[in-house]
Amino acid sequence: MPDFPIRKIAVIAEEIVHDGGPAAQKPRLRAAALAVAKNPFAGRYAEELQPAMEDLKPLGLLLTDRLIASLGGDVKAIDSYGKGAIVGTEGEIEHGALWHVPGGYAMRERLGGAKAIVPSAMKVGGFGASLDVPLGHTNAAYVRSHFDAITVCAVDGPRPDEIVFVLAMAVGGRIHDRMGGLAAADIKLWDGQR
Repeated sequence: MPDFPIRKIAVIAEEIVHDGGPAAQKPRLRAAALAVAKNPFAGRYAEELQPAMEDLKPLGLLLTDRLIASLGGDVKAIDSYGKGAIVGTEGEIEHGALWHVPGGYAMRERLGGAKAIVPSAMKVGGFGASLDVPLGHTNAAYVRSHFDAITVCAVDGPRPDEIVFVLAMAVGGRIHDRMGGLAAADIKLWDGQR
């Protein structure tokens, strides 16, 4: 079983009051939690990677719990999520894909079975690389007001033999959303799409 020792965890929380227009009645909350961990596959090619997803499930739950706490603790208020990974230069992009199941399902579980696919971004990057983690509505992929991203980086990572695993969540859509489409209040099918 691979081991992913964690070197550090960070939580970034934002309170967005306005985006150039009038101040919102209620600020939008957006946060990301990241863990910088050792990549057990760095420097070599491994044919079989999928079993390692199981080893990352506790990390998914840990980061999800930190995110929920940073956003005030009310899971019913959280309506946007996303995930991502930055793989150090001795790894490959497929090592970042290990995060799909443990990161996505942890958030779905803690949020009470969210329906929509969890948007994702991955890349191989050097020391201090940033990643724009996409965000989308938790229950309906067609809710345009929640299309967004939060930029994250670990200023001292990833080292070549590390992976930065990221989860992100938000409360509310973009502050000055006015692009139409399906409104969150109008979700009807509860199929993850509409």
